[in-house]
Amino acid sequence: MRPTAESNEFRRELVNLLPKLRRFALTLTRNGSDADDLVQEACERAITRSHLWNGEGRLESWVYAMTRNLWVDEIRKRKVRTGSGTVDVAEQDSLHVDASADKAVYAKQLHKLIMTMPEGLSSVFLLVNVEGHSYRDAADILGIPIGTVMSRLSAARIRLAAMISEQAERRA
Repeated sequence: MRPTAESNEFRRELVNLLPKLRRFALTLTRNGSDADDLVQEACERAITRSHLWNGEGRLESWVYAMTRNLWVDEIRKRKVRTGSGTVDVAEQDSLHVDASADKAVYAKQLHKLIMTMPEGLSSVFLLVNVEGHSYRDAADILGIPIGTVMSRLSAARIRLAAMISEQAERRA
């Protein structure tokens, strides 16, 4: 059975989404290995359910919401199991950035700061400020009211500014 042009386009868009999807998965899982597994599972589910994608809105939002739902299910499963452990944020895989050395170092430091924020704050910050989603898209992806997105984003920005300021003071 030959894949249709529509199917090929869907897969091409999904592949282009992988770096963003991994960054989002890292804000949820706090662990590189878990993030990779989550991305793989989300991609498999997106491909097997591509017939459900109606082409309206952004594919990115549809896949992000699917990823979040898969992670919520995984957390529920882990509560039943023992020894689920997580990796400390300092051991995270680095953010892949195609930039100059200075920008790459800054991006890695910024990524670590974002990852030290609580999950609700880091996910909202990543979706809105890094990935460029609207408040409405972020609310839909995370399954929360738009007002919660706004308050979490505000809290995340304040916290990030304080952390950056604190690091600058330590260096001085």
